[in-house]
Amino acid sequence: GVFIVESPKVIDRALVEGYEPLALLCEQRHVDGDAAEIISRCGDIPVYTGSRELLASLTGYVLTRGVLCAMRRPAELSVEEVCRDARRVVVIDGVVDATNVGAMFRSAAALGIDAVLKTADGQPFGVNHAVKVLLIRHPLSPPAFRAVRVSMGAVFSIPWTWIDGPVSDLNRYGFRTAAMALTDKSVSIDDAALLAEPRLAIVMGNEGDGLPAATIAAADYVVRIPMARGIDSLNVAAAAAVAFWQLR
Repeated sequence: GVFIVESPKVIDRALVEGYEPLALLCEQRHVDGDAAEIISRCGDIPVYTGSRELLASLTGYVLTRGVLCAMRRPAELSVEEVCRDARRVVVIDGVVDATNVGAMFRSAAALGIDAVLKTADGQPFGVNHAVKVLLIRHPLSPPAFRAVRVSMGAVFSIPWTWIDGPVSDLNRYGFRTAAMALTDKSVSIDDAALLAEPRLAIVMGNEGDGLPAATIAAADYVVRIPMARGIDSLNVAAAAAVAFWQLR
């Protein structure tokens, strides 16, 4: 029932969103420095401290900002709860790089996406479970820290959950699905029909392989971003930001 948050700015975002702090761990020099305001806001909880070397020996890596906070995870939302009032959602399907996932959360929160859905992939210690930050089995996993930190705490401000069935299940909640993929049937991202959809789920795939063929085949739309200079694709986080802005 515990997850770990790193850096004062991200801890601050979690506190603003109502997450309950349980304990702090920070470099000794940050107690009266970068961590002072966080400590004052966390109330009567333990504050553990030590040198940078000691903290690195405990966590397995050098802390970027020197402050960690253990927090209690809230109850997981259902797909129905996440989608109930949403008009635009993103489905992150098989993305494995923590930086990409964190960036996609940040872009989603900033560019008008109402919720994030993550597909399960069966990797108990992989980044996809690390992205399921509030249910992670190994709370000191560096990929989890990175995904949360790169998102600048957006994982705490935008609703999200897992989707266990096929992406096409979102049709039952009134969503049409738009798979971002290069096929002979892809329509341009500025297609008027996409903007006219009252509820749209934007589906982003794995960095190396893209979306599974079955997901593409079942989608209501297959969508491409027009490219120039012989480039056929963008990094998934960059492509997601373009899609969110255009289809918001």
